[in-house]
Amino acid sequence: MFTPERLVLARKRRRMTLAALSRESGFSPQSITAFENARKNPSEETLSSLAAALSFPLSFFHAPPAPYMVPGAVSFRAPSKMSAAERDGALSCGSIAATLNHWFEEHFTLPKPDVPSYADLTPEAAADQVRGDWGLGEAPAPNMVHLLEAHGVRVFSLAPDCLEADAFSTTRHGTPYVLFNTRKTGERGRFDAAHELGHLVLHSGYQSPRGPKAEAAADAFASAFLMPRSGILAQQVNNASVERILSAKGRWGVSAMAFAYRLRTMRLLSEWRFQQTAKQLAQLGYRKGEPGSSMVRESSKLISKVFEALRADGTSINELAKAVHIFPEELSHYVFGLVPIGYKGGEQRTAPVRPSLSVVK
Repeated sequence: MFTPERLVLARKRRRMTLAALSRESGFSPQSITAFENARKNPSEETLSSLAAALSFPLSFFHAPPAPYMVPGAVSFRAPSKMSAAERDGALSCGSIAATLNHWFEEHFTLPKPDVPSYADLTPEAAADQVRGDWGLGEAPAPNMVHLLEAHGVRVFSLAPDCLEADAFSTTRHGTPYVLFNTRKTGERGRFDAAHELGHLVLHSGYQSPRGPKAEAAADAFASAFLMPRSGILAQQVNNASVERILSAKGRWGVSAMAFAYRLRTMRLLSEWRFQQTAKQLAQLGYRKGEPGSSMVRESSKLISKVFEALRADGTSINELAKAVHIFPEELSHYVFGLVPIGYKGGEQRTAPVRPSLSVVK
């Protein structure tokens, strides 16, 4: 049976307008609109042509409707700068990732969601509270992807053609999701993870704040979560030089700019000193990257365990892709850069958090 919502999802995933799909498939925009609105069912031959134009298997369009990502419940980094096609493309990535997660949940017992809501607290107070809830104390945060997964957050990567979204988070039926841009440095990836955790803690819910103020609050949460006040004070970095900043940032696994900004917000750097420091760091290449860093991008322990279990059971990646009605190439987009390749984060000494996972019997 044809599922109209699936045709809409596939078209938005490929960021195609009706006119673009019409050109690719040879069917009129009016016909495609009729299919999408369930006013008319395409023949199998027609559907095969549409599937080929959209690079999805035919079975994708016969599967039940995919989980819907409510736009108002999704925290995008800069929604005002995204086109409708970019936003819809990212949301469709989320829908397919949620479909993949549902398959995981049917076959494995995954960690239960355990992300508190502290919408009534300041970002710094909320970050301190979550650190306390999760037993982190004043130590540097461990692998952030592992930490999120251990507390029931489902972590996936964004497809390469949806990276304008940068990263986004949402909660669907009580399950929190985060989708990451995995093309960043390890330090910036950790900050993204903490930023999205900030949204989940501070802004979870359909009517929650969105926009610049919410983004600033999530940034403040991330900064305080990754660099707790007491830990920074213990490093004695008041009026730190650029050299001292570059030396000290490694303990927390953050970028040089993020560390300098944290010193500024804690008033350990004056506004003038911060501006001078930021200029020097930019001249050294730290505005866009972390020159000389050996930190490897953090990866998913949960997805790795799922794949290990599937291999042990004789299930191939191709079979998994077939089970969720997508091609293996599409599947790879959601786990690219997340399956572990090792972690070498600076001076980070805390052990990685390993999420529990068992096979459903």
